[in-house]
Amino acid sequence: MTTKSQAGQAASEVRQLPLDTARECFGWLVTGPQPLAVDGRAYAGLPNRLVPLDELRERLLHRRCPRATRDAVWAELITRSRREGATWTLACTGMALPVLATTVRWLTSRYPDDAFDIQAEVLTAFLGALATVDLDRPHVLVRLRWVAYRAGIALLFEELDAPTPLPPGYRSTVPRPPWGHPDLVLARAVREGVLTRTEADLIGATRLEDVPISRWADSHRTTVPAAYQMRHRGEHRLTDYLRGSESRSDDADPVGEHVAGQLTPLAPPSGRSPRGPSRNASNRRGGRRTKQTKKVAPAVSKTGSDSGLLNCGRSTPRRPEAPTSEVPRCA
Repeated sequence: MTTKSQAGQAASEVRQLPLDTARECFGWLVTGPQPLAVDGRAYAGLPNRLVPLDELRERLLHRRCPRATRDAVWAELITRSRREGATWTLACTGMALPVLATTVRWLTSRYPDDAFDIQAEVLTAFLGALATVDLDRPHVLVRLRWVAYRAGIALLFEELDAPTPLPPGYRSTVPRPPWGHPDLVLARAVREGVLTRTEADLIGATRLEDVPISRWADSHRTTVPAAYQMRHRGEHRLTDYLRGSESRSDDADPVGEHVAGQLTPLAPPSGRSPRGPSRNASNRRGGRRTKQTKKVAPAVSKTGSDSGLLNCGRSTPRRPEAPTSEVPRCA
């Protein structure tokens, strides 16, 4: 059974950073009696001998190294990488390690937890650019560095825009009304008969898409004052609709069936059948919904016990035994 220290050491070995791996592999190439080298006699400013790559890297990074020499050496390294493959590709990576490390250090200065992914992305972009970079143009290493930097910064922005992971027990839920998407709200209002399709299109275009109302009026062959009036009336009805739906919530739908019960008349009391329209029916005045009442007017009867036509709401009096010409008076 492994101890905690051994487990931590194994985890650190598995999670070794990509640039550290490249540094170790480059060290193997320049170690031993015959290190990987470049003939310095072909380039101005270099010794007239085989120059190992680790020494060559220090000379190219020196401030006094001519730019032409630096570009010529990099063109040779990349040409060998394209022609011979793995060994010289790794050599190019080792030669560029100081530049890549500086790029990664800047990218991870504020977000050290993303060092592995950023290093992997930077290194992948650098290796991909070795096959496509133009060797006839100056500043070969600088252009390779910018390709790697852009890949790293793109990954960093993608990570920052991603949702923040939450501990167990937290989950994403549907927002409660009235926080539905505006298009869904308008679509529901059309289905519920609150707005017409034209009114919904007018509100959506001029309020949500910043379309000038004059342009909308021209495209729909109407006048600007008529469009303003149509939008004003539609927004008033939509406001009443949304305010009435705030008192209800639906966990399954952001827009919900908020006003389904409010838009239909309430059922009359059991045992009564009103002869006329009930008071709680949806009244419309100029296309605007008015507030519904909760009571239903009973049927009117001149002989009912609650009628005010006889004895001002009292019970119906008994029929007199003898006819009389007087009419019963209200008390």
